[in-house]
Amino acid sequence: MKREGLTFTVIFLAESANYGEGIGNISSLKKMSRGNCQEYSYISRQALRYNIVQQANWDTTPVDGKSGVVQFAPSATIEEYPEIDLFGYMKTTAKGDDQNGGASTRSAVARLSNAVALEPFQGNLEFLTNMGLAVRGNLQRRSDLNNGIAQSEIQRSYYSYTMSIDLDRVGVDGEINIAEEEKAERVKVLLDSVQYLYRDIKGRRENLSPLFIIGGRYSRKNPFFENRIKVENNKVNVNTLQELLEDDNIRDYTYAGITTGTFDNEDKLKEVLKAESVGAVFKHLKEEVDQYYGEGNQN
Repeated sequence: MKREGLTFTVIFLAESANYGEGIGNISSLKKMSRGNCQEYSYISRQALRYNIVQQANWDTTPVDGKSGVVQFAPSATIEEYPEIDLFGYMKTTAKGDDQNGGASTRSAVARLSNAVALEPFQGNLEFLTNMGLAVRGNLQRRSDLNNGIAQSEIQRSYYSYTMSIDLDRVGVDGEINIAEEEKAERVKVLLDSVQYLYRDIKGRRENLSPLFIIGGRYSRKNPFFENRIKVENNKVNVNTLQELLEDDNIRDYTYAGITTGTFDNEDKLKEVLKAESVGAVFKHLKEEVDQYYGEGNQN
């Protein structure tokens, strides 16, 4: 069977990187609850997609609102715009003299999960005012002015998310089938964006670069490592990953990488998972992409 599915799961460290709808003067982190009643903050897949597309310089796909909604322009094609090639589209047209109207869709070729915190939210709040500006203008005693007291939920945690790419669908849409070299280049640009990903939020620039990564190119398009990543006492749980690697069809094509000095069980990760550097894993994944779209696209 051809190995057409590229998937990997990463761990990164970040602080308060995605806010939802606030209550009053409190900015609330996006959170979800588990059965143990603990809350876990998360960065939505839409937020990750936004930053990946922006940093890949793919945010040039034309949009319009002629059909009554803001959407990608019906004239935009995957041949010209990698964003809608890899992340899909829905384009609708209204009925008119020269068209019947309707919708055309493309499901995502590169699929993302939410980046969910691996440590529970503890209810920490940051107290904020603009007193500095008030003092600068000698306005701190003005009773008719609001000094903008506010609070923001904050959390610093390890986060994990998974990306899965259907290599056989890249650059193919109806009668469009772009060159193999361009398909490979698009996937490699995507990998570069993930490797050096960052996010701007509330005056901070958060580094979302992976501290740990595991993945490869497989005959099954399953996101194997999603939901198997756990960090306890600053140690990546090796057992949940080692069990998965008992399958030769997964183990033989899997790469793992860690950032030196981050996790307390670094030696065990290197021993059990044969972990290299994070950069080495991205290099391997790019080689897998080149092999798939090159002469090696036979296995």
